[in-house]
Amino acid sequence: MQLGDLVQEARRHVSALTGLSPETVTGLDHVEDHWVVTVELLELARVPNTMDLLGTFEVTLSEDGELLGFRRLGRRRRSATDFGGV
Repeated sequence: MQLGDLVQEARRHVSALTGLSPETVTGLDHVEDHWVVTVELLELARVPNTMDLLGTFEVTLSEDGELLGFRRLGRRRRSATDFGGV
């Protein structure tokens, strides 16, 4: 499976599981026999948008794009630069 296809599968899985639209993919790692994709989602929109809350999710996929694991790594304000959570 092409890397672009793996990323699209991760985005699709995150959207299906959370009901939210992925904003961006922030990581892609190949670990032994699977892929780990990190995806950010807008979890809560606020005004101004610098106060939006973004969730960071880790999606584990098999070599052929099947979902193996899913978990939320944390939340942060869009304006946060330290990625230490909210």
